Amino acid sequence: MSKEQKTKYRFSFGPWNIHEGADPFGPAVRESFSFGEKLNMYKKLGFDGVQFHDDDAVPNMNNLKPQQIIDKAKKLSQRLKDTGLSAEFVAPRLWEDPRTIDGAYTSNDSSCREYAIERSKRTIDIANALETDLVVLWLAREGTYIREAKDSKKAVQRLVEAMNAMLEYDPKIRIAIEPKPNEPMDHTYIPTVGHAIGLGQLTIDSSRVGALIESAHCILVGLDPSDEMGYALAHNKLWSVHLNDQNGMKFDEDKTFGSVDLRRAFNQVRILDKHDYGRNGEWVGLDVKAMRTQKAEASTKHLSNSRKIFLKLLEISRSLDDSEMNKMIEERDYEELDLYIMKALLNYD
Repeated sequence: MSKEQKTKYRFSFGPWNIHEGADPFGPAVRESFSFGEKLNMYKKLGFDGVQFHDDDAVPNMNNLKPQQIIDKAKKLSQRLKDTGLSAEFVAPRLWEDPRTIDGAYTSNDSSCREYAIERSKRTIDIANALETDLVVLWLAREGTYIREAKDSKKAVQRLVEAMNAMLEYDPKIRIAIEPKPNEPMDHTYIPTVGHAIGLGQLTIDSSRVGALIESAHCILVGLDPSDEMGYALAHNKLWSVHLNDQNGMKFDEDKTFGSVDLRRAFNQVRILDKHDYGRNGEWVGLDVKAMRTQKAEASTKHLSNSRKIFLKLLEISRSLDDSEMNKMIEERDYEELDLYIMKALLNYD
């Protein structure tokens, strides 16, 4: 790939990535930043894209009429333009409302399922107002605590029905499914990118259903994120990423990208760059949390550090000699290839 052909990456994150440090075992430890203050941080940190939940864009939207939601979203759209930012996607926040305790699209209560679909349509209205065609579905509570509570076949059919309703509502909108194997549910119905792509094939327009892959979610299910990315890329379905890192198969940690396993991070950067991710406008998205120990004035370093690590690993990947690597691969000298990669990562001859 010639120098002029190489993709120049754009970076995004969601306002929830700048947070107060609360966790399940302790309260907030930092003062809050206002939404406006967060927006003003993006450019300074090297980011041009904003990821939104629907109620990040339009707070208290359940108390507003559809046109009021659109009007408020349009005001935000102008604010983004004034700040030099773009909306990457909008995602319906379907896991906090009391009506989604038993799931949203897969709830055993039909009125709750109806609420989830209507909320998703309002999310599409917001996406249109913010001039993005991408809606992300993190199917947070679409699963079970006990297997007998739901019929998994019916659950999949209900997911398809919900997505069909969204696809029918707007003929331009695209849906990216963000798979995760567990948390907050014990088990979810769409744990991997293979499940997500398969689910899309059941909809009325599979060409408009793709995937968002999060590094930590792949690790939670025991898979390598770069392999999951490669699988989605092979299907032309990788429409967004959430890069972060993770200490093993436990709770979702959302650590700074590359901070746990640098080689694992390197392979994610390399697979994306080798196969032209970003060439069609895709963003390099982050979903990372600041350590609870950080003071407020230093509580955005996890974002700038993740971006710096991505760009450094990109530089390393592009500096490798493909002909040398291909020779090692042809000779099946994988020990030499292993050392070649380690030398590049460790910066020694």
